[in-house]
Amino acid sequence: MTVLPQGSEISRRRLLQFGAAAGFLLGTGSLAGCAGPTGLPGPSTLTLALNRSLVSLDNKLNQFDAAVTVQRSVRQGLTAIGPETKPVLVLAERFEMTGPTEWTVTLREGIRYSDGSPVKIEDVSTALKMYKQVQGSFVAGFFPEFPAVVPVDDRTFKMVSKKPVPILDSLMSMILITPAAQNKPEELQEGVGTGPYMVTKFNRGAGTYSLKRNENYWGPKPEIENVEVRFLPEESSRVIALRSGEVDIIDSITPDSREQLAGLPGVKLKEASSLRLNQIFFNFRKPAGHPLADPRVRQALSMAIDGEALVKDVLVDSVTQAEGVTPSSLTGYHKTGEYVYDPEKAKATLAELGVKNLTLKIIWETGEFPSDTSVMEALVEMFGAIGVKAELQQFEPGGNILAWRQGKQGDWDLLGNGYPSPTGLAITMLQGMYSGTPEKEKTRDTYQGYVIPEVAAKIQAASAEADPARRTERLNDAQQAVWDTWPCAWAFVPKSVLAHRERVSGINLAPTNSYPLVDVRLEA
Repeated sequence: MTVLPQGSEISRRRLLQFGAAAGFLLGTGSLAGCAGPTGLPGPSTLTLALNRSLVSLDNKLNQFDAAVTVQRSVRQGLTAIGPETKPVLVLAERFEMTGPTEWTVTLREGIRYSDGSPVKIEDVSTALKMYKQVQGSFVAGFFPEFPAVVPVDDRTFKMVSKKPVPILDSLMSMILITPAAQNKPEELQEGVGTGPYMVTKFNRGAGTYSLKRNENYWGPKPEIENVEVRFLPEESSRVIALRSGEVDIIDSITPDSREQLAGLPGVKLKEASSLRLNQIFFNFRKPAGHPLADPRVRQALSMAIDGEALVKDVLVDSVTQAEGVTPSSLTGYHKTGEYVYDPEKAKATLAELGVKNLTLKIIWETGEFPSDTSVMEALVEMFGAIGVKAELQQFEPGGNILAWRQGKQGDWDLLGNGYPSPTGLAITMLQGMYSGTPEKEKTRDTYQGYVIPEVAAKIQAASAEADPARRTERLNDAQQAVWDTWPCAWAFVPKSVLAHRERVSGINLAPTNSYPLVDVRLEA
């Protein structure tokens, strides 16, 4: 039996949290959490507990926050996104635009993989082919086009495109380099890389990975010898494991856990701005005549959502409500509008449009963003207040939500999702989410079926514009065009928050919610 919280006054936040917890328990029928790990980390071992399962050490299909830190400790790109979201050189010692449609790149001298083999130009060209060929690629959608690689000498090559790609140095930070003979158009579970760590053991199903220091690493030697990666989906288990000292770092914690951990002896918090936009995104694969195919209906439904209450009462001011289709932290962001809470106008608009007896199915994957279940339960109440029924379907990590999102498994109406811009540029997020084409939709490689040619044309024009002033103008125009289609019922920008044991130092948390493992230290 579920017992209501006691007290003379029950805050709205507590009610929302209680409703969410009750709904979750009813949905799962279980109070059981994931068992915590056993044994304490050794003095030379760093243990990470991720909120989502690390299914791969490649990023062709996945690049969720928790994965980035580990993936990039094993594999690297020609460039990376450094401070102030500017591209910095990694495997390249030169990356320069030498013509309107041409960049010249020189590989760093003497770079070798963990098995001692050299990095070759062929590895770069093959990596681009594999990222392009893999179906459902997370990264491929960010490229307006894939450039051709033309060798000049053993270490220098040109990257040539048909149209200008003025941000290619930023885009190439997402292409992780693997020996050509081992690369495939799929996510790689093992294999060698050029990063400071190498894989010694992994279990994809359990989401566990064991990493060992790469003695052939070309850069500064990591101080930590071993890294253990674990997957603990239940946040309560991760918090307990951290407090007991069984793990060293937990990521993507909820506001409530943040409050619990703040000020505790032996525990510290890290916080950074975010390059991610979390959305309640509409399914754009609805046929003509369906209510959700009408942007006026989508806008009316957004008026049912009390965003300020969600920010204050559920997410405890750990996020900001979006005022555009990209986060304000991105270079090139443009404010396009605001989400307005007006349930009476929502009901009146739906009535005027003849929308009756509407039922919405909302899907999401556990851990997509902190307090995700609480947000979804609150949405059910808010839609109910305007006479719209909503039902929830929650997918556990590793489930088949990808097939649902691609329209291959079942129908749905709204998706709780998060989307980052790994380059820190607004154009990258626009390219990935809103530049879908009919050709991409044939393979379900669009973002939830979003295919609006007029919008895609504006994004492509901004992508190819080399002049900074004109690019800004076109970027603003493209973002306004996206906003006017009402792609989201609501959206917000989270902060990146993690907690770590006091014995850990050197965590330089980036807006990507990741940090270089090579910089991390352990006290004796």
